[in-house]
Amino acid sequence: MSSNTSGLSIKNAVLSKKVVLEAMEDCYATIDTLDRELLATTGDTFSGLVELANLSSMIGNILGASVMKRSEGKFFRNKPNAYPDLLNKSKGKDGLEIKVALESNPPKGHHAKAGNYLTFRYVLANADGSFTPGVANRGKVVKFWEVRAGYLTADDFNLSNTSGDSGKTAAIKSTSLQKMSLVFFDEDYSPKKSI
Repeated sequence: MSSNTSGLSIKNAVLSKKVVLEAMEDCYATIDTLDRELLATTGDTFSGLVELANLSSMIGNILGASVMKRSEGKFFRNKPNAYPDLLNKSKGKDGLEIKVALESNPPKGHHAKAGNYLTFRYVLANADGSFTPGVANRGKVVKFWEVRAGYLTADDFNLSNTSGDSGKTAAIKSTSLQKMSLVFFDEDYSPKKSI
C-alpha cells in the first residue's frame, strides 16, 4: 500500500491527501457499522443488498460527507444532484467532484464538466480480507485500491449517448485518469497486475 500525505495537485482548491485518506477510513467504518446491523437483521451486507451501480453512488455519498467532515470546515455538501459534490467555503476557491468506480472501470457521470475530481476505485474482497481478481470471485467487502485527484476538462471524458441506454454518460478517459495525481494505491486489492 502506498500513499503520500502532502498537498494534492488540484486547481485552486485546498485539500490535503491526509483528509482523503482519513475519509477513506471513515467510509470503511461506516460500511462496517452498516454491515454489522444488516447481517444481524437481514443476513446480508450493505454491498449484498444494493445494485453495484447504486453501491458506487452510495460510497461516493459517504466519501463526500467524510471529506467535508475531515476538511475542518473548508468544504460543504452541495444540494443533491448538483455539480460539484463539494463546494469550497473560501471565496475564489474551487469545489470537488467525487467519482467512484468498481474494479478497473473508469469513473463516470452523466456530463463532462471541467473541474477538480477525486476518483476512487474499489473491489469487493472476501470477509477475511482476501481478494482474487475476476467478476466470479467478488466478495462483499469494499476495499479501495486506487485514489486519484486532479483537474479535468470536458476533453478528458468519453461521451456516450447510446439509444436505449439509461442516458448520457461521460467516462473519464484512461489516459486522463493516469495523468491525475496518485493519492493512494494498494497492490493487494488491484484488479490489474500493475498501474
